[in-house]
Amino acid sequence: MKTGTPYILDGKIPLSKALPFGLQHILCMFVANVTPIILLANITGLENGISVALVQNAMIIAGIGTLVQLFPCWKIGARLPIVMGISFTFLSVAVSIAATHGMGTLMGAVIVGGIIEGLLGLFAKYWIRIIPPIVSATVVTAIGFSLLPIGANSFAGGQGAADFGSLDNWIIGSVTLLSCLLCQIFGKGFLRSISVLVGLVVGYVLSLCMGAVDLSGIHQTDFVAIPKILPFKPEFHFGSILSVLTIFIVSATETIGDTSALVAAALGRNTSTREISGSIACDGFVSSLSGVFGCTPITSFSQNIGLVAMTKVVNRYSIATGAVLMIVAGIFPFIGFLLTSIPQAVLGGCTILIFGTIVYAGLGMVAKCGATSRNLIIVCMSLSVGLGFTQASDIFSIFPQIIQDIFAENCVATVFLLAVILNLIIPKDLTYFE
Repeated sequence: MKTGTPYILDGKIPLSKALPFGLQHILCMFVANVTPIILLANITGLENGISVALVQNAMIIAGIGTLVQLFPCWKIGARLPIVMGISFTFLSVAVSIAATHGMGTLMGAVIVGGIIEGLLGLFAKYWIRIIPPIVSATVVTAIGFSLLPIGANSFAGGQGAADFGSLDNWIIGSVTLLSCLLCQIFGKGFLRSISVLVGLVVGYVLSLCMGAVDLSGIHQTDFVAIPKILPFKPEFHFGSILSVLTIFIVSATETIGDTSALVAAALGRNTSTREISGSIACDGFVSSLSGVFGCTPITSFSQNIGLVAMTKVVNRYSIATGAVLMIVAGIFPFIGFLLTSIPQAVLGGCTILIFGTIVYAGLGMVAKCGATSRNLIIVCMSLSVGLGFTQASDIFSIFPQIIQDIFAENCVATVFLLAVILNLIIPKDLTYFE
């Protein structure tokens, strides 16, 4: 294969060819990246000027985190095509801390928790053995299933939207999805590789024609804005640090699963300890930097796994163009405004297929682990309890609030904990199926 193709990790390709691939990766996660910050700002009643600055900072942090994963700094970063962004996993505990103790306390907890997760990443070789391939495969499968409702809600217009499930959203989502599918099935070469970008463009143009894109505030958007560092003075509260640190551990498990799935689906091999270590370290240390910028922690975006698995585009330089675009969008807010104007139905039409691909990748990883009675119990019990109990989240109501925050609505955390425990206690010599 030629070194100028986007299908190898280190191939050097022209900017004109790399940019569409990078743009495709970033567009698939752009709205999801800024949404947690917008929700946090709205719920906690931050001033509009601060809210806009935090959205700007969120884009810059996502770009920096992605670049570190692509091109590691020392041992921080996996040197893999991982796309980073602001995590939804921390939203519940972030809102609770910010409402009770203020944004300064939240940022202090994020900074400390991120440093601790980063250190755990650097020393991953001493504890990673408790997470064998069957545990990683189960977590990846859970991640895929957990994303399916998100894709469906976006397809219908976004959860809580006034026009949720409307005919317009059905039309926009269906046309977007059909465009992606047609490119994926009948397209060849470059066109097939950018099938998701084609779907986004087609869906956006259709949305413009149908009057579903709101550009009314673009004239009020600054052309250039300098990012604000330390918008909140960090304060350190032990209870808040402990709460956030607990969620960091959950985030680390998601990162392990994402990294394992990405390598298996795109590179056709198992992840190395060095890659897992660098990925978690980046997750932690860049999250601390995110706290300095007044944002909540970042993590690897699972949407990226499905996109890579579907298009096979793994080139680091291509995806880096998208990361740079994120940073530019943070410095030039009008670019960010245009990107955030993409309707939810368009994103839903693109991501449904992508999320399904993650489930497929997870099941493939499970199959590679072998059909043993032991693996059957680990996978079935972890998924049944993890996915089932979180659909009936009130089942956790007898437990303390911190347990509810971690497990009640985060099936990945529940699946991971069960898979690790079952892997440790189930005898390793259970027989194969006859």
